[in-house]
This record gives sequence, structure tokens and C-alpha cells, in this order.
Amino acid sequence: MAYIYSDVSRTFSEYLLIPNLTTEKCTPNNIDLGTPLVKYKKGEESSLKLNIPIVSAIMQSVSNDTLAIALARCGGLSFIYGSQAIESQAEMVRKVKKYKSGFVVSDSNLTVNSTLKDVIELKNKTGHSTIAITDDGTSSGKLLGLITTRDYRISRDPLGRKVHEFMTPFSKLVVGNLGISLSEANDIIWEHKLNCLPIVDENQNLHYLVFRKDYDDHKQNPYELLDNNKRLVVGAGINSRDYEERVPALVEAGADVLCIDSSDGFSVWQKNTLEHIKSKYNVPVGAGNVVDREGFMYLVEAGADFVKVGIGGGSICITREQKGIGRGQATSIIEVASARDEYFKRTGIYIPICSDGGIVHDYHIVLALAMGADFVMMGRYFARFDESPTKKVKSGNGYVKEYWGEGSNRARNWQRYDLGENQNMKFEEGVDSYVPYAGKLSDNLETTLNKVKATMSSCGSATIRELQETARLTLVSSTSIIEGGAHDVILKEKEY
Repeated sequence: MAYIYSDVSRTFSEYLLIPNLTTEKCTPNNIDLGTPLVKYKKGEESSLKLNIPIVSAIMQSVSNDTLAIALARCGGLSFIYGSQAIESQAEMVRKVKKYKSGFVVSDSNLTVNSTLKDVIELKNKTGHSTIAITDDGTSSGKLLGLITTRDYRISRDPLGRKVHEFMTPFSKLVVGNLGISLSEANDIIWEHKLNCLPIVDENQNLHYLVFRKDYDDHKQNPYELLDNNKRLVVGAGINSRDYEERVPALVEAGADVLCIDSSDGFSVWQKNTLEHIKSKYNVPVGAGNVVDREGFMYLVEAGADFVKVGIGGGSICITREQKGIGRGQATSIIEVASARDEYFKRTGIYIPICSDGGIVHDYHIVLALAMGADFVMMGRYFARFDESPTKKVKSGNGYVKEYWGEGSNRARNWQRYDLGENQNMKFEEGVDSYVPYAGKLSDNLETTLNKVKATMSSCGSATIRELQETARLTLVSSTSIIEGGAHDVILKEKEY
């Protein structure tokens, strides 16, 4: 007969953390949220680290280039979704790598023959009031001038007026030379009382725009996740079908790390994918998802640089309903973390694990870390923000954003659920939904990280490693869960 586990499959909501002694060294300001992303040997450091233990899910409705930029600027990482054409995914990766903190590639560009009507339409489309005028209308063409709202008056100037008649010509612009630092660019901005400084090469070709406001913004993001060339770090999702064509394009575009995206990663197709990539490219690759010791070890021995844990725990995932496959997220993490630690003791190689799914409340992040995860992957959390790729929709007195699963009919990401047969989805494993709109990523993430640090402080842990070694957890009853929230009172409506 089938093997039956005696332990109950448990979720994060069934656990609470017991406080440990809080000392001066583990106040929130002293807590280090840095964590390894890819495997490393004992006595060495991981070649790729996160500054915060959070990555965004490999989903159409979550991880595009705009969210990847915003999250990397806060210290985390996005995996650009792979359920799209290879070239469009590679282009998203390129956009993130081209973005330099404070150095912005202009996406509002026109030629000298454009008209005021074109200027107004472009401003309405992008929301940007500064427009670069180049010889070919691209972001990398020869810079001929700049236009801001100070250069025209809609009420008086005819819409057909040519750009060259009212732009600020190159001869009157103050520019910076390619290669200067952000600090040097900012000095020029302040010295000449500028709002924008174009950065050009020796041939007058435009490369970046530096804005006064972005320098201040940069100083407010000390945890930016940067590579050795001071570019933002970005990942990309891949599948076990078209990896031979997709991976070289992503590597060429500059992807720092890849992750095989599958609802069930305990398969020979993931092994084949890992072995192929490892034989041809020098790029780290994560694999998953798995929920037990056997699945973890299979992927590790196939060459995975990190392993993603979780099946069926995502808010839009219905794999457990449709197939009866999965496991409670807490139980999965605990077992896989135990296998990871045993492997480290035996081989001296540490394999980071990512908890994917099951995060409902912010404190669940700390629970996942305490149970042994090195970082968490979230989808619904990020889908709520301005930077996610989906539409903001009016609903009642508020707004919502669209959020759909990769296994839904809308996404039709059949590769993620591939069982080695024909190229189609026979049934859904995800739903199409809405999530409450929450505003800017940075504002919400700051609140979440403050909660994470406060919880770690109460646990007496200044680092994630300390948390994993010293945290104490307790199971809770259904009635104690009720006790943990506001109860036996009449709540006031918020007036602020």
C-alpha cells in the first residue's frame, strides 16, 4: 500500500514564535537581513547575495522590468517571467541591467521634425515632462536638444509647431561625459541649478539622463542590489522545454541568475535542463518546486544552485484542489531545511532554499526564515503595487489590481505544468483574480521589513542565521489564533 506520513501537514498560520532575550546587539537598527541566493562552500561566501530575503514570483502579473527595478533598488530580486516570447523576456532583462541607479535611460524621445502635438501625446503616454531630442528619435541617438514644460505653452503655441523651433538646443545644454559617477553628476546639477543632466559620449550620443530628484532617491535606497559594475541585479524564469533557445538569449541580455519554473520540480526534465545549462554556461540556476527531502536531493545532485520549496500554497494556485498534490508550506520547509543541513554537514556545500507560497501575513516571512528558508518568493504581495505590470481597476470606493496564476486559462503557461507530452493545458491549476491596490512598492516593503526586523529583535536574533539557530516556535490552536487578533471590542472606523 502507499506510504502514509504520520505527521500532519502544517501551514505557517499554525505556528507562533516564542520571544528570546532581546539585547543591545539585536535592536531593529542593528539587524542584518542579508542572505545567500546561490550555493557556496564552507568557509567561503555565496557569489550572489540578497540584501533582503525577498524575491518576486515568476509570474506574468508580477515580475516585469519595472517591478524588477523597484525591488532591486530596495535590496531584493525579481525573476522576470518566462511565459512570454524569448526576445521580449530578454529585452526586459536588458532594461533592468541598463538602468543605473540615478542614471536613467530615456524612454521619452523625439526627433527635431516632431511637433508640439507629438510632445503632448508622448508626455500623456509616459508621464514624463523631460523629452530628449535625438537625430533618430531613440534613447541612444545623437543628442540635439531637450524639451521640458518650460519650453512651450499649450494655450498659445500651435500644435503643429516643430520641435526644433522651441527645444533647448544642445549648444545651450550642460551635459556630463559618459563614465562620471552619480556624485559627480549631482555636483554638476547643483552647480548649474539643473533639474536634468544628459550624459553623452564623445560622439554626442545620449546614454542617460540624471535627475536632481533621483540622486536624493538613491540616497534613500542604501540596500540596492548591485552587481560588480554597479548595475541592478535581476533574475529570469525559464522552463524545461525551450531552454536551449531561451537561456543563451537571457545570458546575453545580462541575467544574473536563472530559475526553472515548475509547479512540480521533482522530474527528469528539470535534471536534463540543469545538466544542459551547467555544461554550457557559467550562470547560477535555481530549480523547483519540491516539498520533501527526496525532491530536494534530486535537484541538488543535478546541479541546482538553490531549491524552491512549495506546491499549492499560493493564493491563486489550485493545484491541490485539481490534482491532490502538495503539502503544507511549513512542513515542507522544515523537512527540506533538515535535508539541506544534513547535506551541508556531509559535503561542506550549502544550498539555499526559497520558500515559495503560503505567505499571508508579514510575520510568516520570519516563520519561513526561522524554519530554515534563506529567502521567500511572493506573488500576491507584489501584484498590489504600482510597479507590477497589471491594470489598476476602480472597485467600489477603492482600487484593485488584476492578479492571475500561471496555471490559469488567462496565462496558459503550459510549460510550467508540463508532464512531457503535448503542448497544451488540459485543465487549470490557477485562477484569475483581483488584489487590493496598495500603492508604491518601496513604501509597503519598508513597512514589511520593519515588521520583520521587529520580530527578529523579539527573537533575539541579529541575523537570519542566528534566527535559524536560536528561534523557538510553538503550534497554536484555532482558539489561540482568534485570541491573537482584536476581539471582544467594537472597532472604530479609521478616520485617518
